Amino acid sequence: MQRDPVVPAVPMHPLLRKFLGMNWLLFATMLALQAYGIYAIYSATWVRNEKYWSLQIAWMAISLPVYFVVSLIDYRWVRWGAVPVYLVSIAGLVATRFVGVERGGAKSWIDLGVMNFQPSQLAIVGGIMALAVFLELSKKTTPFLRILACGVIVAVPWCLILIQPDLGSCIVWVPMLLAMMFIGGVPKRWLIAMMIIGLAVIPLVVNFGLKPYQYARITTFLNPDLDPKGAGWTINQSLIAIGSGGLTGKGFKAPNTQNELGFLPATIVHNDFIFSVMGEQHGFIGGIILMLVFALLFLLMLHVALEARDLLGQLLAVGIVMLLFTHTFMNIGMTISVTPVTGLPLPFVSYGGSFLMITMISMGIIQSVWIHRKTLRE
Repeated sequence: MQRDPVVPAVPMHPLLRKFLGMNWLLFATMLALQAYGIYAIYSATWVRNEKYWSLQIAWMAISLPVYFVVSLIDYRWVRWGAVPVYLVSIAGLVATRFVGVERGGAKSWIDLGVMNFQPSQLAIVGGIMALAVFLELSKKTTPFLRILACGVIVAVPWCLILIQPDLGSCIVWVPMLLAMMFIGGVPKRWLIAMMIIGLAVIPLVVNFGLKPYQYARITTFLNPDLDPKGAGWTINQSLIAIGSGGLTGKGFKAPNTQNELGFLPATIVHNDFIFSVMGEQHGFIGGIILMLVFALLFLLMLHVALEARDLLGQLLAVGIVMLLFTHTFMNIGMTISVTPVTGLPLPFVSYGGSFLMITMISMGIIQSVWIHRKTLRE
């Protein structure tokens, strides 16, 4: 009996194997948020015939190839790339002091001609990389020395950001640092002690470390009616917009909305207060659906952290999760008066070219942790 000849299997190119092994649900969730963001930006700006939505599409087209490149490269490059990225971000923060552009009372942007770049966004990614590498390499070091070294790594960019002053970006560092030290093995009692000390310092920072406009943000957060036509104007109008949306919202391009009539400032409706416009148009149900999609994104990212085959991958994933979660929590929170106004954008949804690029690079690192989880050897 003649047997059929055995056809040898065609070997698959390693890059194709990596590409096919991506976490496609994570990618689809991220892409859905970006698509929604383009729609949201258009919804917030069409009445003034502004083209921010088309610029966001251009940034998305630029960021996606970068995302795929970062995803396919083994994330262990961070072990040698963390220090250069960290130092470049520090140099950018220093340069901001001399050539930075002031916006909203903070000198935190650098005009590169074709775009404006915010070095603090790169600094926190560089900080995540540096902390991940250090915490991985210092597992046998005493907790005090690990905490001290982590404090130094964070303190340099944090202080440079604080003097800009960019309070929102400073806040992002805190939960990210605590989460990474927890995953890195720092004992819980040390972390609890740090949180107690931090809470004790907050009143001093509020009373002596803030500029007048920042202090006004805190007081109007506690009582928006203190200055309803000044510092409390935006948050009051945001609450009116979201509240008027009711259960199902007023609908796309509905007439006589807070946004259309100009009660929500045109300079912030497409970035910091994009959720106010969406709450007005799509109501409580629309807001809940958006938050559920974000929740799915964060759960998928945490699953990547759980599946990571080494501590470095876990630390990178957790640091990036906390970065994006804090942005999301603070952004939505300030529009409904749950948190003070900090100027943090909503990931993937708010307009912002450099922020989208940095976020996509971060998501590429997460994807790389997933793709390479089976290629490592203990």
